[in-house]
Amino acid sequence: MTRPGDPRPIVVGVDPDPTHRMALAWAADEAARRRLPLRPVLAEGVPTRGYGRGQIPPSWEEWNEALHKAGRRTLDEVAEFVSAHHPGLRVDPRLAEGDPVWVLREQSREATAVVLGSQHLSRTREVFGSASVAVPLMAHAGCPVVVVPEPEHIAQDPAYYVVGVDGSPHSAAAVDLAFEEAALRGAGLLAIGVWEPGPLRIFDEYEPQQEARRLLSEIVAGRGARYPQVDLRHELIAGHPVQVLTDASAHALGLVVGTRGRGGFTGMLLGSVSQGVLHHARCPVIAVPSEPA
Repeated sequence: MTRPGDPRPIVVGVDPDPTHRMALAWAADEAARRRLPLRPVLAEGVPTRGYGRGQIPPSWEEWNEALHKAGRRTLDEVAEFVSAHHPGLRVDPRLAEGDPVWVLREQSREATAVVLGSQHLSRTREVFGSASVAVPLMAHAGCPVVVVPEPEHIAQDPAYYVVGVDGSPHSAAAVDLAFEEAALRGAGLLAIGVWEPGPLRIFDEYEPQQEARRLLSEIVAGRGARYPQVDLRHELIAGHPVQVLTDASAHALGLVVGTRGRGGFTGMLLGSVSQGVLHHARCPVIAVPSEPA
């Protein structure tokens, strides 16, 4: 348990597959950059049946011990991986029993961020399906949740972040974190508001567009003064939020969005737009709760 006053770690959910290490590498880099400890967490659910027909199943104690042994071996490999990339980084591995969503949600209460991986297996069978950890975790996490794609994402030079802005107070937390991330990485920042023209607005679009531009300008105003090193651009783009944000972030270091808002792309987390961004973005997605713990 993190004691009051201790630095809040970067928590990363560990994939037992040693070929899937992009989330771990991202989390280690972030922890080193922020000078925070790294906490790799391996959550063990119910063990799968490993015996054939006619074989006597092992006792629960034997089953559990075998699972723990494999888990400890995985965490040792993780510690070696991190040490090779960041020799001085403090690593605090945790082996936990229980549903991964519950385990990582509890870890988020004392974390700076929780980092997960995504394999994007196919259009119909992606990591954000019914068995996903990311979506239910984002709905209840007490800190930002970062989803890092596999394989490695190639960012454009000069580097930049994209942040989605809907003008609500809730998106201010996402903008704040986006500026912070951009400053830490020496990157630029593109703040995007999305204008969705519709059949009822075809004869009266000028005033709503002007209001959207005003809200976009207001929410980024002042923050640029706190981060003068960040090259800020902001745009209002017409289209569907999923498509607009996915296109804008294609070569970005990351896409930052809020998990709540007054509709639009930062609306309900389980809505079509939020899930669409998670499904289709090929850069890391950072989801920021409006009221982090």
